[in-house]
Amino acid sequence: MSISEASLLHDLVHVASERTPAAPALVSGTQQLSYAALAGQVAACAAGLVGLGLQRAERVGIYLEKRLETVVASFGAPAAGGVFVPMNPLLKAEQVAFIARDCAVRVLVTSPDRLATLLPVLAECPELRQVVLTQVPAQIPALPPHVGLLSWEQLLRASPQPGHRVIDTDMAAILYTSGSTGRPKGVVLSHRNMVAGAKSVASYLENGPHDTLLAALPLSFDAGFSQLTTAFHSGARVVLLNYLLPRDVLKAMEREKVTGLTAVPPLYIQLTTLEWPAAINEHLRYFANTGGRMPRETLNLLRQRAPKAKPFLMYGLTEAFRSTYLPPEEVDRRPDSIGRAIPNAEILVLREDGTECAADEPGELVHRGALVGQGYWGDAEKTAERYKLLPPGIGGREAGLQLPEYAVFSGDTVRRDAEGFLYFIGRRDEMIKTSGYRVSPAEVEEVLYATRLVGECVAFGVDHATLGQVIQVIATAPEGSAALDLPALQAACRQHMPAYMVPAGLEPMAGPLPRNPNGKIDRKLLATGWQERHG
Repeated sequence: MSISEASLLHDLVHVASERTPAAPALVSGTQQLSYAALAGQVAACAAGLVGLGLQRAERVGIYLEKRLETVVASFGAPAAGGVFVPMNPLLKAEQVAFIARDCAVRVLVTSPDRLATLLPVLAECPELRQVVLTQVPAQIPALPPHVGLLSWEQLLRASPQPGHRVIDTDMAAILYTSGSTGRPKGVVLSHRNMVAGAKSVASYLENGPHDTLLAALPLSFDAGFSQLTTAFHSGARVVLLNYLLPRDVLKAMEREKVTGLTAVPPLYIQLTTLEWPAAINEHLRYFANTGGRMPRETLNLLRQRAPKAKPFLMYGLTEAFRSTYLPPEEVDRRPDSIGRAIPNAEILVLREDGTECAADEPGELVHRGALVGQGYWGDAEKTAERYKLLPPGIGGREAGLQLPEYAVFSGDTVRRDAEGFLYFIGRRDEMIKTSGYRVSPAEVEEVLYATRLVGECVAFGVDHATLGQVIQVIATAPEGSAALDLPALQAACRQHMPAYMVPAGLEPMAGPLPRNPNGKIDRKLLATGWQERHG
């Protein structure tokens, strides 16, 4: 029986394969897959995972750069009835192990080189049962006794068999984002969340089989993975790119005749410093921004580089996949706006008491609808902070409805003008937005304390012209030491932190650091003082 419309995440691939089997779906370097070939590999991956004993809703971790296996595993795990857990390739072994323990990853898909870095921590992952390697290494690594090993090729050679039965409200993915407690939080997204997001975004970007999308963002980001879902929903072609330099992005855009690019402000800022090949403007249909506010000057320069391309300014949060966009025809009139709700979502601006704000009154951005995720994995406290019941009479929620409805309370302060357009004002928490990543100060501090090279420390974000913010640290010397060993501390940061989390500045201070009335180190006071000293 033919599938007419996707309701599950992996259906996106199979529906496109039934519609246009020979059409190109995926490009990675010199490798290409048609939709038929991609669908075949997804089915084979699913069969292989079921053959390994993967049960319904069990987790499959994927610790890889962008490559064909990454995409196939991301859709193959849900097709098996499991849940895929993308792990940012920039993460270090300790962070990968934390995620694997936190959500009880059963199968880990990775490469020989990456496995080598993980060997010291795999024993700390008691639920892990199988490692799947992209290729067999020359020397077979010694794994913990409870962990088996096979190659990607062996996985795909499993006997065909169906996956476990799932429905659209079942889990499809857990995307980890930095948490305010210092530990990453796993945002649980259902099949419905991800498919609804694909349909919504593809509708306003007008994606279709004519499009080639460049996947420049990490696939562990909601916006990065959205490049795959929107493309597969619309039958478009996706080019995977692991770029080293911004110039690599421009070369790929020219070579692959890219029609759609979604990126974060720091990359766009870097791209505007370069000369663009004229051919890019002949093909680029749109560029979309996410992960922070696009500087006005950067937007103007992008429009000069690609005058035929339409700009889409977007806002999203992982907890609801995507939220708002500004239509291109509104960009000249209100370039500072984050727009209106995407199709099939409602965005509310609420006061502390849960009532709706008046025009131009600041309030919290609240997202309701089919894209609202299923909370944070294993964290009832944080889930209760972000996912709250909507009171009757708010938005489309009528008083006669008896069953509860949860919405995402973003923690972001916005205002809505008289015409209904939203404007970002600021975050209510202390998260640092750097290079498109959300970093918890406590997460930085935890790594610093683990080095035993500091006595007390505090991390905070400071504005930066190209990165949005950078991380600044103030620290005291450890007990018994006369001074901070800054070179050793910097080396430890580079060893134990992803590149985006490494502090841009480490400033010594005599202790103890000042406290607030609750007895906690006064981060706000220290950040304000630093700003005053450094302008």
